[in-house]
Amino acid sequence: MLPASLAAHWQQIQTQLTDHGVHHGLDWPGLWAQLPEQQQAQRVLTISRYVADALPREAAWFTSALLENRFLQPLTRPTIARWLDELSAGASSEDDWSKALRKLRRRAMVQIIWRDLLRLAPTLETTRALSDLADECVVRSLDFLTGILAARHGRPVGRQSGAEQSMLVLGMGKLGAYELNLSSDIDLIFTYPESGDTSGPKVISNQEFFVKLGQKLIQALDKPTADGFVFRTDMRLRPYGQSGPLVMNFRSLEEYYQDQGRDWERYAMVKARVMNGEHQPAARELLNILRPFTYRVYVDYSAFDSLRSMKAMINAEVRRRGLENNVKLGSGGIREVEFIVQAFQLIRGGQDKSLQTREIIKVLEILAAEGYLPAAACTELRDAYLFLRDSEHALQALNDEQTQLLPEEASAQARVALAMGCEDWPQYLQQLEQHRARVRHHFAQIVASDEDDQHNSDELLQWADMWLDDLDQQEQQAFLQQHPCPCDGFTDVQEQLHQFRESRAVLGMQQIGRERLDALMPLLLRELWQQPQPVVTLQRVMPLLEAVVRRTAYLVLLKENPQALTQLLKLCGASSWVAAYIAQTPLLLDELLNTSSLYHLPTRQELAEELHLRLLRIDEEDLEQQMEQLRQYVRAHKLRAAACEVMDALPLMKVSDYLTWLAEVTLETVLNLSWSQMVAKYGYPTDEQGDPVAGPEMVVIGYGKVGGLELSYSSDLDLVLLHNSYSMGSTTGERSQENGVFYTRMGQRMIHILTTQTRAGDLYDVDMRLRPSGNSGMIVASVKSFGEYQQQHAWTWEHQALVRARVLCGSANAAEQFEQIRRATLSRPRELPSLREEVRAMRQKMVDNLGSKDASGQHFHLKQDAGGIVDIEFLVQYGVLAWSHHYPELLDVTDNMRLLDAFEAAGLMDPQDRQTLQETYLSYRAETHRRALQKQDLLLDAETLTRLGFDARRNDVTRLWKLWLEA
Repeated sequence: MLPASLAAHWQQIQTQLTDHGVHHGLDWPGLWAQLPEQQQAQRVLTISRYVADALPREAAWFTSALLENRFLQPLTRPTIARWLDELSAGASSEDDWSKALRKLRRRAMVQIIWRDLLRLAPTLETTRALSDLADECVVRSLDFLTGILAARHGRPVGRQSGAEQSMLVLGMGKLGAYELNLSSDIDLIFTYPESGDTSGPKVISNQEFFVKLGQKLIQALDKPTADGFVFRTDMRLRPYGQSGPLVMNFRSLEEYYQDQGRDWERYAMVKARVMNGEHQPAARELLNILRPFTYRVYVDYSAFDSLRSMKAMINAEVRRRGLENNVKLGSGGIREVEFIVQAFQLIRGGQDKSLQTREIIKVLEILAAEGYLPAAACTELRDAYLFLRDSEHALQALNDEQTQLLPEEASAQARVALAMGCEDWPQYLQQLEQHRARVRHHFAQIVASDEDDQHNSDELLQWADMWLDDLDQQEQQAFLQQHPCPCDGFTDVQEQLHQFRESRAVLGMQQIGRERLDALMPLLLRELWQQPQPVVTLQRVMPLLEAVVRRTAYLVLLKENPQALTQLLKLCGASSWVAAYIAQTPLLLDELLNTSSLYHLPTRQELAEELHLRLLRIDEEDLEQQMEQLRQYVRAHKLRAAACEVMDALPLMKVSDYLTWLAEVTLETVLNLSWSQMVAKYGYPTDEQGDPVAGPEMVVIGYGKVGGLELSYSSDLDLVLLHNSYSMGSTTGERSQENGVFYTRMGQRMIHILTTQTRAGDLYDVDMRLRPSGNSGMIVASVKSFGEYQQQHAWTWEHQALVRARVLCGSANAAEQFEQIRRATLSRPRELPSLREEVRAMRQKMVDNLGSKDASGQHFHLKQDAGGIVDIEFLVQYGVLAWSHHYPELLDVTDNMRLLDAFEAAGLMDPQDRQTLQETYLSYRAETHRRALQKQDLLLDAETLTRLGFDARRNDVTRLWKLWLEA
């Protein structure tokens, strides 16, 4: 019997089935009257709207299946294969095949959900049936699509062996372990044994053949049509992620994992499985390549740290996205069970081969049998895992949605409770919390860190009294004797605390929030007393506290992590910009949890790896979350750079390099995201033979600070976007576009991702005015038109800008073409008198418009006034334009420091003058950074100019300017 709370919902379903049935040939009232198991059907259709929507879509088949009770039987791989045979009989085109796959999915999903919701199928039967469905779709699609390609290109043949080559598909994650859920993506990696060429008639390389095959396979599975989709297909686990080739041969794959494989990729490889034949020789060879990377021959306790770091990233994401009620990612969820199991696999799997098992339940049995974990703990983890997976299936069965979040709507809650065999939602929540609490406990015992967060409670009582203003005059004097306040700031601190306590934000807090604030403030004040300027520091921290009093998870974070609280006060004391930056984005508090990473900036490759990992956990089609994650990533790393700079942990040039790498990695990711989204919408651009291209034929050119590796914290990006696609080609999709239009829209999408204001702000300000014809020019120009513009129409100031232009990311072929244009343009012989005149005129125009306009000489604009930063930049640009036709090595670099070195090496500049300009340039830039971090402008008064020694440096720059440009 249905709960009374779902009676109205059941009536809606009945009405829907009747109405939709009329349009699709389903006589629902007649079918209902004949159903042998009405209560079972009522239960399934009440819980799963997906099943109710599916029945009319293939009315005759589903009517027969229901009347014959076929859904009560387990769904096996042979049954799935037989259905596909029936549905694809006579299929001759990719569209025919696509339609057959989607009908197969609908039939299979209804039967799987039916058995799962009636509890006829154990959890592992459900996950196996879903995985078998994926395997059948992938393997059979490979065979069908290979035949289509082979008819045109022949079969791929190995260059060394002469043997016919096939593409192997690695199923990763849940698919690899036969553990798919009802709405899982399938994570795949494509590979093949050996390079070579196809046998013809139209010969292409094996790489090209398998890229085309991979593209067709993804489209067959992933593309939404009128019949839906088959499986969302995620290729981001492949080497180099979205920026990597779609397919790699064994040798390239082995080199990647040996040289560049990351800990998270070891974690992913634990469940990797060759879907199309693990027992064939090529599959065994592949697994032998992967196994040494995944499992170390020694006991590898470093896996604990790696998993702990990954879990910390997930916890930060849970806080950012409010996922506490997520049965997978939330505390005590599915992911923690997986981490516990895979920790033991990664640590001991190299020595104990039995642990090299993919299925999590089987590994738990091994852990208990071998004594790695107490049997009772394994039983609790097993029971919790199965309950959580059943919950996941119930949530996804509602509407065939990819979700693990508990619903908030009462009807949905009642349907989930019914699916889980509970009387009501509170009973379900009680059972869920019991399982999650056990998982949390075991995770803390096994994987979590064991930091001691205890504090001296008696001492904290005094700080609590200070926070609450409960100290009388005598107690206050005793307190100050024991804890003297630096800079005699006690009264000012008290006044700030009083204003904060009486503020509307604090007075309006709920009880639990106020308790958390009261628990934090004594710790904060005790740490504040350790700062050299407590009054200033508290002034800077207050906006952050006001920002988070209603998001009390951050109050808990600071209380439970004293090292984060310490770093917060240190950084806010050192920089008003850092304080405001964190207050604007409190999510950045997560970055303060680990001081070793906070003050140790990653390499460019590590930056790319982290961003790849962040985006892996987001649906490829969820542009909003991708944009949020990009912004959080960039803000986090800008904070780390600022932390290193204000604490003197890194010199200026290292910080600028890092900020430039950050922009490059972000742009490369935005390029790939935009490419994927445009391809999904319009299909692939085509080449001169009409074949789809494998990757974006676009290149991103950086000018100005990003081109010269001199980015600061608030620098905008001066960009030019170019493409070198076939001008007469068009895309392969149903909404086909000319290649040029495709890349223009792709460029627009890139700018949208970079500049749109979201909750986390924008990503970067982008300035496109340096593109051909400026604001009136095309957003994305062809490489050919760019070259013509530079040779025939560009002004001298545009050639000056080209001195600092370099490729940031994109197509290697287009990048090479750009570099040829750049070198040809800059190395043209020029009349030096007219060149000097044009450079001086442009410089004077900038001084007049942007300088201090101070005739008295009492103020100096560090960047724009004569003798400032821009004078040095213009001097360098003049030198490149004047002499690069004689000294082509001047075109090898784009940053001012190395260009000055090149001038000296070529004999164009005196060594002392080179040193003077470099030291001055670095001093000026360091001051611009320091002033940015203190939120000060670049206008210096005479006293500051003298104190910094910039009056002498300004004279040196002016002298050399006259020597080079006014001689």
